Amino acid sequence: MRIPLTKYGMPQVAVYPAVLLVVILLIGWAINKRIIQPLPGTIVEILLLIVLGWVLSFFRDPPRTIPQDESLLLSPADGVVRDIEILDGVPEFEGKTLRIGIFLSIFNVHINRVPCAVRIDSITYKPGEFRDARDPQATTLNESNAVMMTRLAEPKDRLMVRQVSGAVARRIVCAAQEGGKLNAGEQYGMIKFGSRTELYVPMRDSVQTAVSVGQTVRAGETTLVRYVK
Repeated sequence: MRIPLTKYGMPQVAVYPAVLLVVILLIGWAINKRIIQPLPGTIVEILLLIVLGWVLSFFRDPPRTIPQDESLLLSPADGVVRDIEILDGVPEFEGKTLRIGIFLSIFNVHINRVPCAVRIDSITYKPGEFRDARDPQATTLNESNAVMMTRLAEPKDRLMVRQVSGAVARRIVCAAQEGGKLNAGEQYGMIKFGSRTELYVPMRDSVQTAVSVGQTVRAGETTLVRYVK
C-alpha cells in the first residue's frame, strides 16, 4: 500500500505530528483534571488539530500522471507561474535563456520533479537570504540549489532547475546525484516550507512557451515548454 507522504519530509513528517498529538493529549488530560478550563483548552486543541492537518498536507505525495512525450518540458514544481523572462548573460548558458519562475505557497505540494528524461550534470548549492519568494530579488539573493541537467532526447539541450528558498522555507532537499539519470517527471527533492522553483531553457526557434503568468501548474503534469518542429 502506497503511503501518500513524501520520504523527503523525514524526519519532520514523523516528529511534528507525534509532538502535536502528545500536546493535544496532554491538553485533553489537563481539561479532564480541571487544570485548564474546557473552553480555552478545546479552542487550543482545535487549533493544534488544524496545524496537524496542515503538516500532513504539506508533506503529501499525490500520484501524478506523467505525459510520455519527449517534446515536452514538464513543470518541476506545483504552484503559480510568477514570471516568464528571456534573459541574456545567464552564467550557465550561452546566448539567450528562457526562465520560468514558479511560486509555491505553504499550501502547495513541495516535491520537485525533473522536466523530462535527463542526465544530472552538476548540483550547486548557494547559501543566501530568506526573502519572500515573490520578491524579484529572491532569485539572486536567496539560498538556492541549481541542478544542471542534459536532455536525453533530441534536442539534447542543457537545462537548469533552481530550487530557491523563501521567507518560510529553511531547508532545500536534493536527492539527485551527478551522473545519474532520471525519467520525465521523476522526483528528486523538495523545499520546506514555501518557496520558488525556476526552469531555465536555452532559447532556440523550436522552443515554445506553453504557460502564462498567473497560471496554476502541477509538477510532472503541466507542460511549461514544448519543442516544435
